[in-house]
Amino acid sequence: MPNILIVEDDTKIAALLADYMNAAGWSTRLAADGRSAVDAIRHGGVDLVLLDLMLPELDGIGVCREVRAFSQLPIIMLTARVDEIDRLLGLDSGADDYVCKPFSPREVVARVRVHLRRSGASVVAPTAPVSPFQIDRAGMRVLHQGAALALTPLEFRLLAELIDNPSRVYTRQQLLDFAHQDQRDISDRTVDSHIKNIRRKLPDAECLQSVYGVGYRFELPL
Repeated sequence: MPNILIVEDDTKIAALLADYMNAAGWSTRLAADGRSAVDAIRHGGVDLVLLDLMLPELDGIGVCREVRAFSQLPIIMLTARVDEIDRLLGLDSGADDYVCKPFSPREVVARVRVHLRRSGASVVAPTAPVSPFQIDRAGMRVLHQGAALALTPLEFRLLAELIDNPSRVYTRQQLLDFAHQDQRDISDRTVDSHIKNIRRKLPDAECLQSVYGVGYRFELPL
């Protein structure tokens, strides 16, 4: 079973990534700073590294440079700094790939799978998630395991669009365009109130995830 080292000082992001890696059939280890990451890699047993760029002790670029002195294991950089200089600098330092935050965990899983396959590590075949949600467009209903959710027509349009496109990030304005099809002039912050109401009606509110500074996405439960 491949072992993924997740180097991330944000505990929530690290836990989310670990959940998705484990669900894909891989084991995980965590490191909260760059120096601990280098030490863990030196001790062996790591098949791939998910490496945040901004870290205490030693940043992601420093980690890449030190690791490349003794190992060629795959490194995928995670960064919220998306300008071209940072991207090129990250790859020049020895990273094999990068993913920009905010990211879809499913996209990260797909990238990890590609690099594990290239490196020759054993890759567990993906299992397609089965959604507990069904959309009845004729009846304007969303059902969860056969039970209809008590949604208003506007809430139905929002939730149906999100469920139809899992992991896609929508801006508030995009969601308002789906919700208010009469093109009324409404603040894009109005969607926050709609999402809040929908979350109250979902059996698992964590399916509807906020993407800081952007909007929202829907993720199928693990």
